[in-house]
Amino acid sequence: MAEAGSPLRVERGRDRVVATLDRPAARNAIDQELVDALHALCEDLEAEPRVLILTGAGGVFASGADIAQLRDRRAEDARRGINTTVFGRIRRLPMPVIAAIDGWALGGGAELAYAADIRIATPDAKLGNPETGLGIIAAAAATWRLPEIVGHARASELLLTGRILLAEEALAWGLVSSLHAADDLLPAAHAIANRIGANDTLATRHTKTALLAPAGAHPAIEFELQAELFESPEKMRRMTEFLERNRR
Repeated sequence: MAEAGSPLRVERGRDRVVATLDRPAARNAIDQELVDALHALCEDLEAEPRVLILTGAGGVFASGADIAQLRDRRAEDARRGINTTVFGRIRRLPMPVIAAIDGWALGGGAELAYAADIRIATPDAKLGNPETGLGIIAAAAATWRLPEIVGHARASELLLTGRILLAEEALAWGLVSSLHAADDLLPAAHAIANRIGANDTLATRHTKTALLAPAGAHPAIEFELQAELFESPEKMRRMTEFLERNRR
């Protein structure tokens, strides 16, 4: 568990971690302390890979970057890529990341959600990137990650207009994969984690590696990953069990 007063509450299980953004007074806005806590969490999950469920406390996922801190940042801060770096680290975690979104997921909060492999939400979720209205751009990966998720035309509309996408439209666009009542949101995330956990961990990790590989790496990367799995004792055990079940 996180220390008292930490902006990130962390519950660690055998095969998964639930991390809850918890800055209620700021609607879970992402400040430097929260960025530091996310880096520490990534270090833990890089050393001991587990599924990560990301969510927010108080009916809000993350209302964006902390504007008070953002206002004071200058050119050298932009070039450091403060949020981009930690979101990229989350994206590259060895095991899948599930974002469970309730309420606002705006600006940097939306970009944190885009870094997840799977996004689910409540009917009250609202996602978008209003950065241009604040005189900046969505520079923590939305300009390339959002087109990968919803396509270039829809990403352009969201990023250039700054409009907020409501839950049903986010579902229709494929930005989230399912909607759940607020009380069912975390159970639904755990159900996804359970399905992931029932599969072979190495095969899951290799699948994520292939999904994140650049276009030029295919199909060679699949050949190498599959070659390793073809020699795996777990592959032999699972396939043998499958064949024995089918003989009954």
